[in-house]
Amino acid sequence: MFEGLTERLTGVFDRLRRRGTLSERDVEEALREIRIALLEADVALPVVKDFVREVRERAIGQEVIRSVTPAQMVVKIVHDRLVELLGGAHAELRLGNPPAVILMAGLQGSGKTTTTAKLARHLDKRGRKRVLVASLDVRRPAAQEQLATLARQAGVESLPIVPGEDALAITRRALERARRGGFDVLILDTAGRLHVDEELMAELEAVRRLAQPAEVLLVADALTGQVAVEVARTFDERIGITGVVLTRLDGDARGGAALSVRAVTGKPIKFVGVGEKLEDLQPFHPERMASRILDMGDVVSLVERAAETMEKEEAERLARRMAKGRFDLNDLRKQLDQVRRLGGMKGILAQLPGINRLKKQIDASRLDERLIVRQCAIIDSMTPEERRHPEIIHASRKRRIAAGSGTTVQEVNRLLKQHREMQKVLKRAKKAGGLDRLMGAMGTPPAGLPPGMRPH
Repeated sequence: MFEGLTERLTGVFDRLRRRGTLSERDVEEALREIRIALLEADVALPVVKDFVREVRERAIGQEVIRSVTPAQMVVKIVHDRLVELLGGAHAELRLGNPPAVILMAGLQGSGKTTTTAKLARHLDKRGRKRVLVASLDVRRPAAQEQLATLARQAGVESLPIVPGEDALAITRRALERARRGGFDVLILDTAGRLHVDEELMAELEAVRRLAQPAEVLLVADALTGQVAVEVARTFDERIGITGVVLTRLDGDARGGAALSVRAVTGKPIKFVGVGEKLEDLQPFHPERMASRILDMGDVVSLVERAAETMEKEEAERLARRMAKGRFDLNDLRKQLDQVRRLGGMKGILAQLPGINRLKKQIDASRLDERLIVRQCAIIDSMTPEERRHPEIIHASRKRRIAAGSGTTVQEVNRLLKQHREMQKVLKRAKKAGGLDRLMGAMGTPPAGLPPGMRPH
């Protein structure tokens, strides 16, 4: 996400840093480039004008011109303005007394039903809430069945389907089930259309009056850019939305919707969809997103995701083994699984500071998730003894492993070499004082990148 904007902005700031001291002309040239970068990212023109004007007012003054590091001051001003543009502070869901109702609205095709299941899973797993979901979409074929299936996958309860009911009847039954069943949250997945029309809005207004929701979340597709922003404005005028969920943000290289929606509608982005899996819904943090746009990374979100996806006991077991310099192929297999759960190497790298500057130097083939799948297949084709003692794997064993995993002997050799390199690092760390020093030493890219991903 935001690849184009990040590349343009980091280029502008790199040029400013090389100049040392800055004049007003230098700042004006940088602002012109920033303006072009924002417009190319499909940010709404009025938003771009306000953004550049406010950055200019803050940047062209004594605080920047006389600063010891003027380029860094400009970066800070742009960062702070981006945070404000994206909404300032993180906007939490406002859930009142149970059962709190969340009304999901949006156009057909925006990912509303999938997002409903993702949000239910998020509230269940991270919010420790008992969640009931109900589909009010009686027009789209199999819409109710789709939500029921997704709810089972998410581990939450869905309202049983009664054929022939209209949206209001389903709403009444869902409210009664939520009250009697002791649910904390009821999420209503409403019907959508391919366009905004009077029938859609009238139905939403009626459901809203009946349900009295604590939150009305508009689900909008980030890939539609300014169309998503206009849809948000229209829905807000008619039914009064309380927040926005932007889907498919991972596929939006420009980011115009994310950068415009708060400024245009005044409504915060509360969640973003960053993948197809049910766990790929993230709370939206303006400061973290601004840091990612400026290639400062988002390590906090990465750590949170790691904590969510890795069992505490397993993490502690692995940490103890690594601290002792032990790391066999069973451990490597678990690490590869963890990388996949975190979104693959591309997903991890996207959240590390300064990675945009290293993109051209990193072997892109090493970022392909299929590589991790093949490496897992290689380890799975080994015997338990081979995983514990990879030093016994010689030519005939390598041929057998390659045949069993559908790979080549060369790929088996590369995996074994990668494991040996990791073992060497751990042994050096043990001699130097343990895992804490190792983590400190590996904290600065590119030296800390995994084997095969260092600049070539």
